[in-house]
Parts: sequence; C-alpha cells; structure tokens
Amino acid sequence: MGIRAFFKLVEIQTKVASMIPFLFGTLYALFRFQQFNGYHFALMLASLLSFDMATTAINNYYDYKKAIKKNGFGYEQHNAIVRYNLKEPAVVSVIAILLLTAVGSGIALFLSTGWLILLLGGLSFAVGILYSFGPIPISRMPLGELFSGLFMGFVIIFISAWIHAEGSHLAVMDIQGSVLSLKVNLPEVLLLLVVSLPAILGIANIMLANNICDMDEDLENRRYTLPVYIGFKHSLRLFRALYCLAYLDLAALLLMKVHPVLVLLVFVTIVPVYKKGAAFTAHPSKEKTFVIAVQNFVVMNVARIAALAVAVTLTSLSLF
Repeated sequence: MGIRAFFKLVEIQTKVASMIPFLFGTLYALFRFQQFNGYHFALMLASLLSFDMATTAINNYYDYKKAIKKNGFGYEQHNAIVRYNLKEPAVVSVIAILLLTAVGSGIALFLSTGWLILLLGGLSFAVGILYSFGPIPISRMPLGELFSGLFMGFVIIFISAWIHAEGSHLAVMDIQGSVLSLKVNLPEVLLLLVVSLPAILGIANIMLANNICDMDEDLENRRYTLPVYIGFKHSLRLFRALYCLAYLDLAALLLMKVHPVLVLLVFVTIVPVYKKGAAFTAHPSKEKTFVIAVQNFVVMNVARIAALAVAVTLTSLSLF
C-alpha cells in the first residue's frame, strides 16, 4: 500500500480533530498546573494518533463492505479502497498494526500513570470501535455528533491534561483489594469542561457537516444519521447554533474570571468563523464546502492554543 493510499484510507487531514485537543490539554496542564511529562506525552501521542487512524480506516472499510450503492455521490473518489483498488487483506493488516500500536502505547501509559487512564482509555477505545463496528455502529445512528464531540473534544483534553498533572488536581482513582475509590476535584473538572466546549462543539459540527453532505448517500445505504432524522433545514440551523454556543462559552469564561486577554484573543476569530459557516450553510457540499467545518474548528482552537502558549510563556517569565 502506497503512502497516498494509506493517507487516504486513514483520512490523515482529519487527524487535526484529535491532535488539536491533545495539544490543548497539554498546554492547559502547563498553564494551570505548571507540569509536563515528556514520556507520558510521547506515549499518548502514539496511542491517540494510531487509534484515530485505525478507527477511520475501520469506518472506511465497513462503509465499503456495507455499501448498497457503490457508484455516484463521488463514492469512487472519496472511498480509498475503491479509488486505489486496495486489497482487503492489506487494509485489514494496516488496521491491525495501528490497533496494536495504539493498545501497546496505551497499556504503557496506564502502567506509568494509574487506573483512571485504563478506565477512560478503555472506554474511548470501545466507543471508537463501536463507532464503525457492530450490528448498528454509532456512525449509522443519530449519535455520532454527541459521541465524537464529547470523547474527542473533552475526554482527550481531560486525559492529555491529567497525564501531566498530579492526580489531586483533577481526579484520582484507586483500587485497594475489592474496593474502588474515585475522587474528583469538581471545580477543576467543571472548569476544564467549560474551557473544552469550543472543541466539543467544533468537532460535533465537523461530524454534522459531513452527515449533512452525505444525506442522500446515507439514505441510499441505510445510515440513519442525525440530519436524516431532523431534516436538512433543521440540521443547518443546528450547525449555526453550535458555533453560537461556542462563543457564548467565552462569555461564561469571563464570568468565571478567566484572564480577559486569553478570552479576547480567541473572540476575534468570530468574524472568519461566521463568514465561513455562512458559506457552508448556503451551499453544503462534500467536495467544495465541507472543509469549512474543519477550517473553522482549526481556526477556533488553534487561536485557543496560541493564547494558552502566550500565557504559558508569560507565566514562565513571571509576567502573567
């Protein structure tokens, strides 16, 4: 399998949806707790990226296997297996290697940290597999936006912050004999949830935009996604509403006394995000405008990463 075929199979351009929350959580730990662990960072990067690529490959593989209509809708171009005439054993082998890498790195991270990583990592792996696999995958139900938003937008940020910080900063899970104990620092976790909302909503909108563009194909192939249930017009309204909620979250952060400079640095992105969002809702298209949802997610969250990076730098210089 060539590198182009591999990148298409795993849809490498979509990996920003997991890498941006990962980087954000890392910088959040540096800013909020002044802690960083390079070993844990490397293990999570390997596990997260491998698993993200594996789940995408699984999704494309099962779309290929379950497709009722295999022509039209640009299917011959956007499905890597068809476009590059990939052999099924090669695709399955790639998926297996990626999953082994993800599981191996995840186990090493668990052994170096604690039980909470095993719980959250195992739950994330289960959701990632069930997203594309099983009798009724999550991707074929009206739950894709909810699960992808929460797990990629919050759980990744939580884990990527937790692996650097001491347990008491966010949560501690322990097992003594047959007794399991979980202690959660609610104010810190709630603050992290509010800070994560733009990532949660941005990722949900990537999934929503994808499903809006694929409505005809999904109906043909019996994939009953959220837009299929609520209709085309309501889906576009929801798409706009999720961006509005992301920026209302900034007002909430101001009320929670997060430094106003950090909030205002991110708020300036509202203009390009609004314009691009309007361009998508005017002409939803997988080929021409779907990328807008990815671009908006990147703009909103790279601005937040940049603001955090500035804050970390100023804090290290005792200027913040």
